[in-house]
Amino acid sequence: MSTNNELIEAIRYNVIQGRRNKDDEGLEDELTGRPGVEELVREALDKGVPLQDILLRGLSEGMQVVGEKFERKEYFIPDMLAAAEAVGTVMDILEPHLVKEGRQPRGKFVLATVENDQHDIGKNIVGIMLKGAGFQVVDLGISVPSATIVEAVRREEANFVGLSALLDTTMRFMEKTVKGLEAAGLRDKVKVIIGGAPTSPEFAAKIGADAHCRDAFAAVATAEKMAAGSM
Repeated sequence: MSTNNELIEAIRYNVIQGRRNKDDEGLEDELTGRPGVEELVREALDKGVPLQDILLRGLSEGMQVVGEKFERKEYFIPDMLAAAEAVGTVMDILEPHLVKEGRQPRGKFVLATVENDQHDIGKNIVGIMLKGAGFQVVDLGISVPSATIVEAVRREEANFVGLSALLDTTMRFMEKTVKGLEAAGLRDKVKVIIGGAPTSPEFAAKIGADAHCRDAFAAVATAEKMAAGSM
């Protein structure tokens, strides 16, 4: 019989291995047939392991190691996406338990890849990791017009807007979205975070965004600081 600590360590390890369930192989080790994150989280819930331990010591610490491996170039985008998807899968399992416990979300994000830009891998990873960190996420998808983003912020009463662009030619729609939020009287109600290969802190400042994040890990850390009122 597994102890609580053994279950948490197994969840953490399998997040690092990018294994959603027993059918997945693992990024570094051959683990097919052994319980993955989904099976382990269900077992932990059945045994009454505290949700905070599952979230922080299992899922979040696992993703932190993945981030460190990514920084050291031991892991690449597909590896990071596999780990993030493993976490995203079990957040759907955990959500009703979090609601039952009365835990309030840390805030609500509207995410979008801006108009005329079809790239979504980075945005998807950010969305999954934000969910894992306790934020609500409304993902509008790719090539989203600025007016649609602004309307979603109004409709969802969002606290945060995350904008992604991978092309120099589509970056201008980030500024258009910020101006749209200003025109709609919503700008002072939301924090705007931008990211994507061609963007930079200087560009964020130029268009009036609140922050630039180089990757999903920086986006989550920034959102957590903003939610806590420390930036």
